Amino acid sequence: MLLCYRGAACWFGRERRSVLQACSSALCVLIFLTTTLSTVSGGSPVKVKLHDSATLSCSVRCSGLARWTVFHKRSDTLAECDQTSCRSVKEGYQMIHDQYLKGNLSLIITDADFSKRGWYTSDCDGKDLCNVQLLIEPLNTVVQIKPGEPLVLNLDVSDPVEVHYNSTGAANQSSGQICTVDGRSLQCKPEYTQRSSLTSHLELRNVIPSDSGVYTVMEAKYKEVFHTYTVTVQDEQQSRMEKHAYQKGLEDGYHNGLGIGVVVFGIPGVILGILTVPRMRRLMGNCCQRHTSGRNEAKEEEGAVPIA
Repeated sequence: MLLCYRGAACWFGRERRSVLQACSSALCVLIFLTTTLSTVSGGSPVKVKLHDSATLSCSVRCSGLARWTVFHKRSDTLAECDQTSCRSVKEGYQMIHDQYLKGNLSLIITDADFSKRGWYTSDCDGKDLCNVQLLIEPLNTVVQIKPGEPLVLNLDVSDPVEVHYNSTGAANQSSGQICTVDGRSLQCKPEYTQRSSLTSHLELRNVIPSDSGVYTVMEAKYKEVFHTYTVTVQDEQQSRMEKHAYQKGLEDGYHNGLGIGVVVFGIPGVILGILTVPRMRRLMGNCCQRHTSGRNEAKEEEGAVPIA
């Protein structure tokens, strides 16, 4: 039990170790854990889009050295401040000195990517202050490809990931997890093994219409989703039928006397042409009658006698 408590003391700060070693009762341990947890704040997770900047907030006054670290690697300082200045120990992380003096110890991550997701901890002279989790919004990509072309899935992270497939059509026996990637190791279901290859991305070759569906790339251990692909493999026969129907609509519209309307409106132009042509003929007839009548009146005014 003592070893367990010492481990907890190291987790929350070295200055607590001597206190735990002096404790000899369960009550002392309980008091220690209560006071330790009360000094560490953990607010709502910060969630941003890929490559946006992220601000991890911590509003606590610190008169000494304030610093931020990754939660599981406390010896690796990212940024720090004291009464004289602030320093970015690692590129891409910074604290603002004016804010530090006002009790705002927030950490700014200038380019948040999937490798930076996780828990961060701030401390003041070794005393933990704030724990904040950074999340990156999953990416969503729509892909339309032809049969026989390759489907390329970016893995986005170096962590072990799983690729899941969900068919958007009829029931498919391959729905579910289809591949696992761990470093340079690729393991896929038998029906995908011969079609898949791994470089900086996962490639599925020679896709067919039944490969249409949703492909999800997620972290293998905690199932955190990184990237979702909505894939449509266009059926060539269906594409030819749609093209033929469109061309037929153009031809029908043209033969009904309103080719321009069909070009603009497609198949509805056929209907528009059929409904409009009779009215156009009546209007043209009325126009011609008025034109002939006006011409005869002009001749009468000049003294000419129209031939009966």
